[in-house]
Amino acid sequence: MTRDLELDGVLHEIVELIRDFLECDSCLIYLVENAELVLYASTDGTRSKIGRLRLRLNEGLTGWVARERRLLAISREAYNDPRFKFFKELPQDMFEAFLSVPIISQNKVVGVINVQHQAPRIHSGSDMEMLSTLGEQIGCLLVLSRQKTGVSVQAAG
Repeated sequence: MTRDLELDGVLHEIVELIRDFLECDSCLIYLVENAELVLYASTDGTRSKIGRLRLRLNEGLTGWVARERRLLAISREAYNDPRFKFFKELPQDMFEAFLSVPIISQNKVVGVINVQHQAPRIHSGSDMEMLSTLGEQIGCLLVLSRQKTGVSVQAAG
């Protein structure tokens, strides 16, 4: 994250790093844009949806994480959680385990990182801590990147 790369390239490297470290089947990064969460990076077949897949802040597990500013870990049947919303564009919506953290910048939520596993999985404390720390680091990266380009960081709600 310290090299001079474009934001898209850095986010792509981060999702690959997370996938390798957590041995997950999917990692998605959403950023807040115009009061919506927009898919910015993905490790899998949803790459064609980057920039086009948008969620309102009141939609699904991802929206809940952004609104509540809290980590969410579900070890099995994430699709049965009452906060869940099915998106046909996301094949991961049928995956069992879900771990999600807010991306924080200047004490505001500016995005969300989602990690999903096809099989049930209990996420360890170190998994949650690592992902939360990455969320904070990505928040700092966004500030630096957007200062460089002159675009302000948008926050949820």
